[in-house]
Amino acid sequence: MRLGLALGYWGRGPDPRHVPLAQEAERLGYHSVWTAESWGSDVFTPLTWIAARTSTIRLGTAVAQMAARSPTTTAMHALTLDHLSGGRVMLGLGLSGPQVVEGWYGRPFPKSPLTATREYVDVVRQVLRRQAPVELDGRFHSHPYGGPDGTGLGKALKPITHPLRADLPILLGAEGPKNIAQTTRIADGWLPLYWSPNRPEVYETALAEAPEGFLVAPMAQVRVCDDVAEGLLPVKTMLGFYIGGMGHAARNFHADLMARMGYEEQARRIQRLFLEGRREEAVLAVPDAFADEISLVGPRERIAERLESWRKGPVTDLLALAPDRESLRVLAELNA
Repeated sequence: MRLGLALGYWGRGPDPRHVPLAQEAERLGYHSVWTAESWGSDVFTPLTWIAARTSTIRLGTAVAQMAARSPTTTAMHALTLDHLSGGRVMLGLGLSGPQVVEGWYGRPFPKSPLTATREYVDVVRQVLRRQAPVELDGRFHSHPYGGPDGTGLGKALKPITHPLRADLPILLGAEGPKNIAQTTRIADGWLPLYWSPNRPEVYETALAEAPEGFLVAPMAQVRVCDDVAEGLLPVKTMLGFYIGGMGHAARNFHADLMARMGYEEQARRIQRLFLEGRREEAVLAVPDAFADEISLVGPRERIAERLESWRKGPVTDLLALAPDRESLRVLAELNA
């Protein structure tokens, strides 16, 4: 099981710890470092900044939101950074949800998410292969564009720049069972939002047809500390925000995932509290047991024991949301 460092996205401004943490992760032998985006900092610029200050660590997006860019634009970002970094890019893509897609990007959320994802990946792969001009007679991502409001003058093109790698890895941040199953067919890997090594049955059917070499790269908050309850508070804060605030009351993919993992009643309560403006109560309503099983928190010995269950399943890459150098170092030593 390889290790990655997940930096997430910025808050109010850039985090001065990110580049030093990425450099430390590289020194410790971590395989990859990952950035993210929501409705603030973008995913590619910080990754380029890190690329310029490292030399071997892989550079991943977890995730680049599909609504933020056309698939050809995303492919241009990926092939450009792949050249500049010497072939280190891993392209993680995600569809996001209706609140973000329509509220922030000002675009309709696709009525058929699986089709939209499949078309998006198809176009990106065509760009990276550069075997012919990009052409797709699609529902969401037609190339050339042929809609009724177009000029009809669009021309099929292939990239001027020759991509460094036609097989640049593409991973998808999928949550629903059908979306995960499709991911095993069209992508090189999967980026689970929550992963519990104690509940393999949650994803067993969706991953049943995953090919050999398919990447499973979940994120987990990692913190070496004496007080487990205190160490879980950042995990619960994250869960309270995602389950309560990252989605509509009637359509929240994160809450639905928590429900499928055996915490339906608690997930709906967190949603209700958050939407009522009772955010602190929503965080406290996150069960310690759920926060604990999707993270690695506590003294070194406890993390060492729990890490074994992560190794036994299909996880190929553990992406650590680690707040400090000490946690990064301990995880690297335990995984050696």
